[in-house]
Amino acid sequence: MLVEKFKWMSTLLVLLIVLSIFSVCQGAPKQITLQIIDVAGSKQLIGGAVDAFAAVNPNVKIDYVIGTAPELPAKIKAQQMAGNVETCLVFTGYDAIGAGFVQRIWEREMPEQKKFFPGLEQKLKPAAKAAFDIFEGYGIPFAWCPGGPMFTYNSDKVKNVPKNATELLEWCKANPGKFMYARPANSGPGRAFLQGLPYILGDKNPKDPKTWDKTWAYLKELDQYIDYYPSGTGITFRELGEGTRSILASHLGWDMNQRILGTIPATSQAFFLENTTWVNDTHFACIPKGLDKEHKVMALKLIAWILKPDMQAFTYDNGYFYPGPAINNIPITKAPADSQTKVKAAMRAAYDEAVKKYPSTTQLDAQDLTTACEMWDKLVGAKIKK
Repeated sequence: MLVEKFKWMSTLLVLLIVLSIFSVCQGAPKQITLQIIDVAGSKQLIGGAVDAFAAVNPNVKIDYVIGTAPELPAKIKAQQMAGNVETCLVFTGYDAIGAGFVQRIWEREMPEQKKFFPGLEQKLKPAAKAAFDIFEGYGIPFAWCPGGPMFTYNSDKVKNVPKNATELLEWCKANPGKFMYARPANSGPGRAFLQGLPYILGDKNPKDPKTWDKTWAYLKELDQYIDYYPSGTGITFRELGEGTRSILASHLGWDMNQRILGTIPATSQAFFLENTTWVNDTHFACIPKGLDKEHKVMALKLIAWILKPDMQAFTYDNGYFYPGPAINNIPITKAPADSQTKVKAAMRAAYDEAVKKYPSTTQLDAQDLTTACEMWDKLVGAKIKK
C-alpha cells in the first residue's frame, strides 16, 4: 500500500513539473529576429518608431542593416533561390521597390493583407496614394516629400544664379567641375534631376525615357563639365560643404537636412529652373517573398505600427524628407520638440512658395524608372565613382 501511494505521489509530482514547465513556456513569447535592410536612409525618419515597436514587443529583436539600392534585389533574389529568406523587411525609395517589382521579389501587401491596414488608401496623402498605386500594393508608403528637382548652392561662390536649363549649362561650362549630381540609380536627388529635366526641357513624353531626346542630349553635353558621379547623395553634399563643388542637383528634404546637420553652411541657398515640375519622393516598406508565416506577420505588424499617427510624427526628423508623414493630418506640432525647433528654423518661405507654385507628379512606374536609370548608366554614367 505504501509503495503504491509513493508511486502515485511520484507520478503526480512529475505531472506537476511537466505542467509547470509547459505553462512557463506558453507564457514566454518566442523570440523572433526581424532583419530590416534600409537602402533609403529611412532610419533617420522612423528609427524612433522601430525602437518603440521593439520596446513594446520585447520578444522581437531588430537586426537593422544599411544597404544600397542597386545591389538589394540581387541579394533578396539569392536568398529566395536558396530557400533561405533572412531579410524580413526592406525600407526603400523608388529605386529598389521598382527594380524588385519588375523582378517580382516582393509580397503583395494590399489588398491581401488589408486587415493590417484598415482604411489605408483613404488615410494616405494624395501624392503618397499616387505612389502607392504605381506599385500595385507591393509596397506600403510611410514617408513622403515633394522631392525635386531643385538646386542647392553656395551663395558666397555663385553670384549669377541660373534661371533656366540653358543658363545652368552655361554656368557649368564657365565653372567646370563645380556642378555635381549623384548616380540616379542610387540617389533621390539624382532621380529627381533625371526625371525632372524632360519637363524643364519640353521633351515629347516625360513619362517615357525612350523619348527623351532633349534630356539625353543635354546630359551628354553637361557631362563634359562634371568631374564624376558619386554613388550616393551624401557625397555630393559633403563636397559642397568642403567647397569642392558650388551647385548640386538637390531635393527639398536633403537641402533642409544637410543645413540642419551642418554638412553645408546654413547660408546655402536653393533655386528652381523655369518649367519645373516637382517629382515627388516616397519611402516604402516591402516584404520579400518566401518568409515563414511568423516573420511575415511580425513584419506586417511593424509596418502597421509605423503608420500610426504618433509614429508618423517621427518622420519630420531633421527635415531629411520634409515634411515626412505619408498619412494625412499629421501636423508638425505632433513631432518631437527637437524636430519642431530644427525644421522650423531651416524652412524657407521660398520653398513653401515653390511647392505651391510648381505642379507635381509621381516618379516613373517601375519598368520605366528601371529603363531610365539603365539608359543613364549607358549613355552618361561612365564616370561613376564610389
